[in-house]
Amino acid sequence: MGKANLLMWSSLQAPLFFGLIAAFFTTVGLVLVAQRAPWSERNASLFGLAAAGMLTTLAFLHIIPEAFSLSTMAPAWLATGFFAGLLLNNFVKAVFPDKEGVASKHEAITPILAIAVHSFIDGVIYSVTFAASFASGVYAAIGLTLHEFPEGVIAFAILRRYGVRNMTAFWFAFLAAAATTPLGVLVSGPFMYGLDEQAIGSLFAVSAGLLIYVATGPLMAPLKEMTPVRGLGAVATGVAVAILLVLAPIGGHIHDASDHGALPRFISSSKA
Repeated sequence: MGKANLLMWSSLQAPLFFGLIAAFFTTVGLVLVAQRAPWSERNASLFGLAAAGMLTTLAFLHIIPEAFSLSTMAPAWLATGFFAGLLLNNFVKAVFPDKEGVASKHEAITPILAIAVHSFIDGVIYSVTFAASFASGVYAAIGLTLHEFPEGVIAFAILRRYGVRNMTAFWFAFLAAAATTPLGVLVSGPFMYGLDEQAIGSLFAVSAGLLIYVATGPLMAPLKEMTPVRGLGAVATGVAVAILLVLAPIGGHIHDASDHGALPRFISSSKA
C-alpha cells in the first residue's frame, strides 16, 4: 500500500508542479489589476466586453474543435453546457432577485463558475497528458500557461463589473481561476489512467458550452450601456487577443510532442 501511494505521488509531481506554475501566472495577473482598483472599477464594463470577445473566440477556434476531435458526443455535451449555464443563471436570479437599476453581485456566480469549471478541466488535462508522456505533458502545460494570465484578469473584471469589492473580487477570482487548476490535478491524478479521449472531449465540450453562454449573454450586457464604437471596440480587442493566443506556436491544450503532432492516445500510450 505504501509503495502504491509512493508511485501515485511520483506520477503527480510533474503535473502538480506545472499546475502550480499556471496558478502563479493567474495570480500575477490578478495582483496587477487589483493594484489599480479605481481604474479597473471604471473600466470593468470594458473588461467584461473584452472578456466576452476573448472567451467566445477561444471557444469557437480552440476548445470546440478539440472537443469534437476527441469525442463523438461532444455536440450533445456542448449543448448541455450551454443550457446548464442558462438554467443556472436564471436559478440564481430567482433565488436572488435584482433590485431595480442595480447590478446584483449574485449575477457573477454563473460566469465565475464557468471559468472555474474550465480552469479545473485544465488541471485534469495536465494529469492526462503527463500520463501519456512527459514530453506531451510539458507541451500542453506551456500552451495552457499562455492563457492563465488573462484568465485571472477576466475573472476579476467580471466580479468588479457586478459590484464586488476589490479585495473580495481578488480572492474569489483567485479561487475560481487559479486554485482550481492544481485542484484539478489532485482530484484527477489517481484516475488519470482511466480517462480516455471521449471523456476529455466531453469535458471540453461542457466547458465550451458554459463559456459560450456566459460570453454571449451576461458579459455582453454592457453593450446596451455605451456607444457602439466603445463597446464593439472592447469586444474586438478581446477577439484579437484570443486569435493571437490561438496562433501562438505553442498554443493548444492537448498536442503530442511527436514529429507528427498527433493527439496522444491516452490509454494506449500509458500502457505501452
